[in-house]
Amino acid sequence: MFMFQLMLGNKCLISQAGIGISANTILLLFRVYTLLLNHSPKPTDLTTGHLALIHIVMLLNVIILMSPDLFESLNFRNDVKCKTLFFVSRVMRGLSIFTTCLLSVLQAITISPSSSWLATFKHKSKRFIFHILIFIWSLSLSFSSNVIFYTVTSSNMTNSNLLILSKYCSLFPMKSIITSLSFIMTIFRDVSFVGIMVLCSMYMVILLDKHQRQSKHLYSMSISLRPSPEKRATQTILLLVSFFVVMYSVDFIISCSSILLWEYDPIVLGVQSFMVNVYATVSPFVLISSDKRIISALQSMWLEVPLILTRW
Repeated sequence: MFMFQLMLGNKCLISQAGIGISANTILLLFRVYTLLLNHSPKPTDLTTGHLALIHIVMLLNVIILMSPDLFESLNFRNDVKCKTLFFVSRVMRGLSIFTTCLLSVLQAITISPSSSWLATFKHKSKRFIFHILIFIWSLSLSFSSNVIFYTVTSSNMTNSNLLILSKYCSLFPMKSIITSLSFIMTIFRDVSFVGIMVLCSMYMVILLDKHQRQSKHLYSMSISLRPSPEKRATQTILLLVSFFVVMYSVDFIISCSSILLWEYDPIVLGVQSFMVNVYATVSPFVLISSDKRIISALQSMWLEVPLILTRW
């Protein structure tokens, strides 16, 4: 019964990952198309495309880890596979936090009034966005480097004190000083970036509320009910950030508890994987549904499908 539940959980995670990869691929292709054809793309176009790419890699990683056939088909030694896959997983998780934070900061800058000090960054953000992305990649790679040294293959180790991460891979016990330093640095990084997201969200909520109160005095009710593109984009980012903070909090609590207790229950591990991947799966749908350009293109493609089928 337990093995059946575990297999069912793996199938659910693989199905979830497949849906997420499809949605993120659509978002990424449209963002690449926009960046190639538009000479003055928005900073958020590059950032959301970057987020979609991160989530595609993250979800592909899940499928490989959860599928024994795919894992064994990789023509590498098992310990190299484990180190690579868990290193990539940690890097992508960090990049997801950084990029979501960057997205909330960029949107806060975009909607800030000209009198605000944030308005001075509106034009600068376009020029420095690429440099910022390189910086967050460097930061995420350096924060995740310790995984390479402590991830091992379960079948090759007789140590009973291993922390089981998957069917094939485990985490070797670290020295207490290294565990403490890694734990403190990770908490500091994550709390800092989540804190920035929350502050930006609060700032955007205040601006939206202020704008809505002003609109009631300037326009009729019918006009004020129509959200502007900036307002729609801001509401989308607020929804994403709120959803991310909730999902991340659950993941953070489970991870900290498991590391401190040095025990990972397979069911708890499945729940954690599901919660982490929910954000990667849902976020592209939220971003696609709020972008009229993508919706219009998808509707046009859908209308052309019957014409293509009749020609065949």
